[in-house]
Amino acid sequence: MRAWQVSELGNPIDVLKLCDVEQIDNPASGHVQVSIKAVGISFPDVLQCRGEYQIKPQLPWTPGGESAGVVTKIGKGVTDISPGDRVMMLGGGLIEHVNVRSTGLWRIPDNFPFEKAAAVPVNYGTTWFALHQRGDIQTGETLLVTGAAGGTGSAAIQLGKAAGAIVIAIAGGSEKTKQAKLLGADHVIDHRLNSNWVDEVREVSNGGVDLAYDPVGGDTTHQVRRCMAWDGRLLIIGFVAGIPDLPANHMLLKNYSVIGVHWGASLGRDPQSLSKQMESVLALAETGYVDPLMFPPYDFTNGGSAIQDLADRKTWGKVIVRVG
Repeated sequence: MRAWQVSELGNPIDVLKLCDVEQIDNPASGHVQVSIKAVGISFPDVLQCRGEYQIKPQLPWTPGGESAGVVTKIGKGVTDISPGDRVMMLGGGLIEHVNVRSTGLWRIPDNFPFEKAAAVPVNYGTTWFALHQRGDIQTGETLLVTGAAGGTGSAAIQLGKAAGAIVIAIAGGSEKTKQAKLLGADHVIDHRLNSNWVDEVREVSNGGVDLAYDPVGGDTTHQVRRCMAWDGRLLIIGFVAGIPDLPANHMLLKNYSVIGVHWGASLGRDPQSLSKQMESVLALAETGYVDPLMFPPYDFTNGGSAIQDLADRKTWGKVIVRVG
């Protein structure tokens, strides 16, 4: 079977190779075999190709931290999953078949496409954890979302609206602002047209935002902190544009909190939280609140280009690779 693999670290397009790898036919006890149909690509895949992520994969390594597909075989002792079930999972990756523990799978609704299911676990798991468990989002609060047309940003708009928040979205360019509006954001600002958007955010939020969701970092975070309301909460999701130095005196004077969001590490400390998050998100998917924003999917043979295009910021929404 085929798999995209990294055997040496570097720029994704240079180090990713489509390889023939050995398939393990029979799943072990407690495991199932899944035929992968779609894979979600995230920025950590870019960083891991370069060796710049906090978790260093053992080489050779197959990227793709979330997947969806069909169960083809089950091992001994598996009673909660059956062959033919449509499932999504953390892991899997850019490979045609994979054997995984049955406890790490979630059945997906019959009307939920594999491509959309593969866009759910990382972005919506991170965002659910951020908004509800770290940010304690409340109905009627104002939520500011940067990188609003990206994978996590688009998830934040949808989950914010589902929680009853008023959402202000920051995105760059007409295509991305259009997508943010279609996702349901109440107010959308194009940072390419208004690079100093702090005053506009303050105006539409009556002085400042209660909650901010920032996966961008860099100078953007400094603009976000100036938008915070008294007692606000600034959620640090990631650092696509670099790690900012935040002034402690500003936090004190405006009485807001800066809250780290490390979803992956939280799962190691509270493994049961993942199933609760996924069940909540899938319930919202059935009602239409969760409908992942996706960049046009890539074919499996273009898996390396998918990761490189994400690195080069040529995409919006969630980057998906079709495998099956």
